[in-house]
Amino acid sequence: MVTKTYKELIVWQRAHAFVLNVYSLSEGFPKSELYGLTSQFRRAAVSIAANIAEGYAKKSPADKLRFFNISQGSSEECSYYVILSKDLGYITEAQSVALDDLLTETSKLLQSYISRIQSSKK
Repeated sequence: MVTKTYKELIVWQRAHAFVLNVYSLSEGFPKSELYGLTSQFRRAAVSIAANIAEGYAKKSPADKLRFFNISQGSSEECSYYVILSKDLGYITEAQSVALDDLLTETSKLLQSYISRIQSSKK
């Protein structure tokens, strides 16, 4: 399927849903975390979707892959923040599982997208 905009990509849609969930859940984090975990978690979550959007607009496969790789790194960073948030008692086990499931789905879709670009380069 040919897309006209990054917003049509399922991977971006899942990443955006993850960002919205992170923002919503981090509203309940302690105020002392505003410049710590809250800020870091939100920035990393936004980076996943933002780098997918930016990579989509790039013309060369190498440029696309660079941005998608950054997105993957941000996804791994968020995976740790989910664990930390749960371990600190800022989110529940159920919230942690829901975030992790969405993040895992996003990461798998992103890897599939990357694999498709890499195979088209050969």
